[in-house]
Amino acid sequence: MGKLSGIVSQNADQLCLGMYVKLPNSWLDHPFIRNEFLIKTPAQLEKLKRCKIERFDIDLSRSQLPDDWSQSSSQANEPEHQEAAEEDEVLPAWNPDTLVPEALKEALHDKKMDPQTRSSAVYLHSRELMNRLLETPTAENLKASKKAITSITDLILHDPETASNMLRITSHDFYTYTHSVNVGVTSIMLAKAMFGQSDRHDMHELGAGFFLHDLGKVNIRPEVINKPGKLTDEEMRHMRTHPFKGFKLLEKSGELTEESRIIVLQHHERADGTGYPKQLRNKDIHIYGKICCMADVFDALTAERSYKQAMTPYEALVLMRDKMADHFDKDLFEKFVHLMH
Repeated sequence: MGKLSGIVSQNADQLCLGMYVKLPNSWLDHPFIRNEFLIKTPAQLEKLKRCKIERFDIDLSRSQLPDDWSQSSSQANEPEHQEAAEEDEVLPAWNPDTLVPEALKEALHDKKMDPQTRSSAVYLHSRELMNRLLETPTAENLKASKKAITSITDLILHDPETASNMLRITSHDFYTYTHSVNVGVTSIMLAKAMFGQSDRHDMHELGAGFFLHDLGKVNIRPEVINKPGKLTDEEMRHMRTHPFKGFKLLEKSGELTEESRIIVLQHHERADGTGYPKQLRNKDIHIYGKICCMADVFDALTAERSYKQAMTPYEALVLMRDKMADHFDKDLFEKFVHLMH
């Protein structure tokens, strides 16, 4: 190896393990944290093939391909890398010292950064933080992530321009780490609109609960999480265990507060009693759960999946008003519509 050089262009079907791929789009247009990386695992390969990108640039000098590799044989070479790729599928050992990206810390504390640049940096690296946490959700990492989320919450609460920019640039893939950040940002802003300057609510713990609302999905089978279509009844029953699984993870880690307990357990409850896990009705659902539920549904509707196109924010709000009115608290929905305009 090592004799290959130059950049070649490949379509999705020509990609194989061992290629160093350079994505042509903005980080907002694909589900990866980085725009360029070595394809090490079948999971990465499959995710790349699902991207709506027609051509990929491959840096041969940084790839790990046989010296006699050619574009015509790229698919045939894939099995040669299968064994090595499977060995590389061990998740990175993120720890409290490496969990929070340095770039996130810098963006959070650099008050001289203009709002647009700052919002983009905080959003991008918040996704990276959540991706790392969901890969290694240890008690120590949960504690470190909550500290970072506290700073993100303070930024959203006290820098309206940056916060508004973050709402506008949300990515529309439906990977759990992206969804967690989108719902976190939206929920914090809705809570701010609801509670104003009231000191009766611990906004730091609320922010943590909103960002960690889907933590339990780390214990849901990957084939169910990533299924490109409607779930079977058994798969749906399994998926509906994630609020309780998230509750147990937080409890075990010692990071379970009243706010996070409510949010994690109630973010899929509906005012008409059709939600889960307890089929609570409007008066029995805490306002924190209602806030997270609304942000969760909105993000799900505006996310693009392999089996459906993303709705525009306007289309999602109209659908929520016309088809799902019984799911939501009326006064809260009015606040939400005002926020999203």
